[in-house]
Amino acid sequence: MEDSGNSHWIPLSDLMMGLMMVFLLIATLYMMRVEQTTTLIVKEYQVTKENLQRALQETFDSNFEQWDAELLGDMTIRFNNPEVLFKTGSDKIRPKFAEILEDFIPRYTSIILSEKFKESIKEIRIEGHTSTFWANAVSKLDAYLKNMELSQSRTRSVLEFILNNESINQLDKSWLQTKLTANGLSSSKPVFKNSIIDQESSQRVEFRIITNSDEKLSNIAKSFEKNLDLR
Repeated sequence: MEDSGNSHWIPLSDLMMGLMMVFLLIATLYMMRVEQTTTLIVKEYQVTKENLQRALQETFDSNFEQWDAELLGDMTIRFNNPEVLFKTGSDKIRPKFAEILEDFIPRYTSIILSEKFKESIKEIRIEGHTSTFWANAVSKLDAYLKNMELSQSRTRSVLEFILNNESINQLDKSWLQTKLTANGLSSSKPVFKNSIIDQESSQRVEFRIITNSDEKLSNIAKSFEKNLDLR
């Protein structure tokens, strides 16, 4: 009787082991698929980044010194000279910066609106940065908040300038309205030189391109969690 009971459990244990191996195989195959998809997206991002970086460099290389601007390694174009951009405490674009933007905008938008890059772009961030100072501020927090309001107003002025530019047709403006954002960052991301905040260099305007690769990777992660019931 005892042997009969044991023989009854042997097939069940084999069945459980078999099911476990099947689940392990399914999980392994799924993880391999996720890894392959992730690798493709990362590669796509690298190729897009390199091509965009090259296009921006080739288009504006001859202008950067004249504009006191530079291309950073993450597809960001930075305008450095605060004396050219805005008057102290003002959100009104100075004539020289308006002249630069008139030259910059049609060429910049021709790149991001091209069929080669358009579908890869999630956002174009216009970022405004300030120094840590504010005349008559009662505290560092007060200076930060006043600079936040100012930087927001300045980026909004640049955004309006772009969308009112006559070189851009209405269809492209409609697309830009879904991608362009104005982001005032106050003094939260200062520029350092020799480990010390460079107050003048910190006052800048940047155009930063965000691709949709991060969104794709996030969707993969969510799908992975859902399928493995990790939530």
